[in-house]
Amino acid sequence: MSNQREMLLVGSKAKAALKQHDVNVGGDALDGLNEILHQCIEQAAKRASQNGRKTVRSHDFIC
Repeated sequence: MSNQREMLLVGSKAKAALKQHDVNVGGDALDGLNEILHQCIEQAAKRASQNGRKTVRSHDFIC
């Protein structure tokens, strides 16, 4: 990814969780997962704001 964002994941934890499903983890897998996480956070913040709140709650994460 040329426009890489700050990593929000603990790579070793994410890899371990994937390996529990008996799969290998590609070099770009964590970057892809990190991008999804950034998008979910942005969407949750937007949803909270649209509902007149400054607090993001669990139900704001609908990604």
